[in-house]
Amino acid sequence: MNIAFFLLPKQEVVWLTLDATLRQTLERMEHHRYTAVPILDKNGAYAGTLTEGDLLWFMKNNPSVSFEQANKVKLADVQMRLNNQAVSIDANMVDLVSLAKVQNFVPVVDDMNRFIGIVRRSDIIDYCAKLIVNGNTLGDKEMAAG
Repeated sequence: MNIAFFLLPKQEVVWLTLDATLRQTLERMEHHRYTAVPILDKNGAYAGTLTEGDLLWFMKNNPSVSFEQANKVKLADVQMRLNNQAVSIDANMVDLVSLAKVQNFVPVVDDMNRFIGIVRRSDIIDYCAKLIVNGNTLGDKEMAAG
């Protein structure tokens, strides 16, 4: 199975850049009810995943930053605590599944490390559930291929 089958393209993903402000980030995450979002650099490369926890730790460690001042703080100044890994579009299913076990979504990059979309853990689980219901399994052949 090719991971492109599971890809949610960049155009359909809520993502932010390192130049986005803390306030913009909070508002977008609240609007979409997300707990984490992919962050890109100015060249479109995947720079990391920002979580609600990262924002809370930043606010805790910077008590002088109020919500009114949040429009002056750039995401580049917020430390991302987790190191969520991206996979190449050419990666195999084993790599994808191993990351999806510990990440809600897996960022996907092209061969120049440009962000091209995500694979949601829920989509992988749905696919596997359908295989189980239909009496199929992810055999050694499919897991080894890729």
